[in-house]
Amino acid sequence: MTGTFRELAAVAGLLFLFGGAAGCSHEGAAKVGEESPLPEKTIEQVLSEHTDSLMSLPGVVGTAQGECSGEPCIKVFVIKKTTDLLDQIPDSIEGYKVEVQETGEIKALDAD
Repeated sequence: MTGTFRELAAVAGLLFLFGGAAGCSHEGAAKVGEESPLPEKTIEQVLSEHTDSLMSLPGVVGTAQGECSGEPCIKVFVIKKTTDLLDQIPDSIEGYKVEVQETGEIKALDAD
C-alpha cells in the first residue's frame, strides 16, 4: 500500500462523504429481533481502538464513521467483498453497526 496514513485517512473521509448517505446494507447485519448492546463509548473512540485490527485484514483499505438508518455506524471499505472477508468483519463493534462497502483499490495521488 502506498501513501501515508494521513493521505489514506483523507481518502477514507472523502469516501465517507460520498458513501455515507447510502444507508446500511451489509449482508451480515444483525437479524430482525436481535438487539445490539448499547454503545458505552463514542464511535470515535471505537474507531480509534479497532481501525488497526480492521486494516490488518487483507483487502480492507479504509474505515470511517458513517450513518446507517439514521444511527452512527462504522464503515469498512474493502477492495472486493468476498465471503471470506465478510466472515472476518463483525456485524457490529461495541454496539455500533458495521457496514462493508466495496470501493476497489485506493491509492494516494502523487503530489507533483
